[in-house]
Amino acid sequence: MTDLNRRVATAARWSLINTIVRRIGTFASGVVLARLFFGPYEWGLYAVGLLVLAMLLSLNEMGVSLALVRWEGDIRRFAPTVLTLSTLSSTAFYVVLYFSAPTVARLLGSPDATTMLRVLCLSVIIDGIACVPLGQLNREFQQFRRTVVDILNFAVNTGATIAFAAAGVGAMSFAWGSLAGNLVALVGFGLCAPGMLRFGWNRDQARQLIRYGLPLASASLLTLGIVNVDSVVVGSVLGPAALGIYAMAFNMSSWPVRMVSETARRVSFAGFSRLADSAPAEFASGFVRAFTLVIAAAVPICVVLGVLAEPIITFVYGDQWAAAALPLQFLVGLGLLRTAVELAYDCLATRVRKTLMLMQAWWLFSLIPVLLLFAHRWGVPGVGAGQLVVAALLVAPVFLVALVRLGIPAGQILLACVRPLLGGVAMGAVAWAAHHWLGGGFVGLTVAGLAALAAYVPFVLPIVKRLRSGMAGTDEVPAGEPALAAAAADPS
Repeated sequence: MTDLNRRVATAARWSLINTIVRRIGTFASGVVLARLFFGPYEWGLYAVGLLVLAMLLSLNEMGVSLALVRWEGDIRRFAPTVLTLSTLSSTAFYVVLYFSAPTVARLLGSPDATTMLRVLCLSVIIDGIACVPLGQLNREFQQFRRTVVDILNFAVNTGATIAFAAAGVGAMSFAWGSLAGNLVALVGFGLCAPGMLRFGWNRDQARQLIRYGLPLASASLLTLGIVNVDSVVVGSVLGPAALGIYAMAFNMSSWPVRMVSETARRVSFAGFSRLADSAPAEFASGFVRAFTLVIAAAVPICVVLGVLAEPIITFVYGDQWAAAALPLQFLVGLGLLRTAVELAYDCLATRVRKTLMLMQAWWLFSLIPVLLLFAHRWGVPGVGAGQLVVAALLVAPVFLVALVRLGIPAGQILLACVRPLLGGVAMGAVAWAAHHWLGGGFVGLTVAGLAALAAYVPFVLPIVKRLRSGMAGTDEVPAGEPALAAAAADPS
């Protein structure tokens, strides 16, 4: 038990390092590309490519790779069947995309994105192969090895993208850079998990894998539909330039999701899976601890982005992106809710996969009419506002009810939000006052951010101390407790 806790905590720390390094690098490269090479139109074409790629990646291996993390026993017995299934299905999806690319691009309001779709989505096949060694690394909490490969992928991707952009390749620079990075990652994952890239076939295993994976893959597809339906609406209703503005705002609003949620999710599903068959009180305790730390970590990023949206955007990316400020202020609220919901998603995925799929479908089909209405009436800011309205009023309560049905008390979940939210209010007031007094620019934004953080610390510090002291008192972290909760328990 103690060994598992130590492995989870170590994996969480390396996952956090991985996320921070890549996100800082992504941010820096995005600034270079947005200031020197690309405007909203090119960014919009890339957003169309990412939208289609994300949809394909959610379904390409039919969820069977998750069995590598969840199933008991020696995974090498069924890994060859997983590899064969995921490669065949990924290739089939890419072939369909290749021939339908002109139609897809036209329906998304960006016919110039056809070639980008065909090149960028080659990554679907690469992912179908790489998911097997990657699943083995996640199962064994080998986040150090994954961190090395992910950073190498990022370095090659970014270097190639900037080089192509400087050579005048245009928006296709994104596609060629991504393809180069993913090929490097495939080689890296194969080396880090030797013996996992062996093709094979067992009919009974294939049947079990598909039965296990399809509900999760369908739920993932619905999740990505939720995340990307806004881009579909903006692109088809308002055009690629508007989509570029919206994509910039959405990407910035996703910083807390990427910094916090991605860190947790690399180990949370594996952690919750190990905890799934434990006592209800232990399962609930593991979730509440993780949820508390995730919310506490996400609130300050969201507050600073929301209060200082316009000066941050114009300072970092330039005046041509100022129109992204208003939608960003709505979308940071969505980012905070997504951080909470994604952790709940991983928790629910271990026990109620079919119910989870219905919940995701409810979210997606609630979004479509609201976003269409808000886009026609209020443009890009309206889409951001529609996202927040649906998530807060129609989705979050449903996830809360589902967690309660698993035995996780609603009172504990809501209580975990009180201190971070009160601290967020204090942060917002301090950040606004500091910016109003000092104005924009590097000095003004830095002082405003630091002052806001200082106002937040007194609210959140007791949370960290309480969690650490509580676990130190038992000298043990609950088994399988995921990501940030486990990492906080081990300050070494």
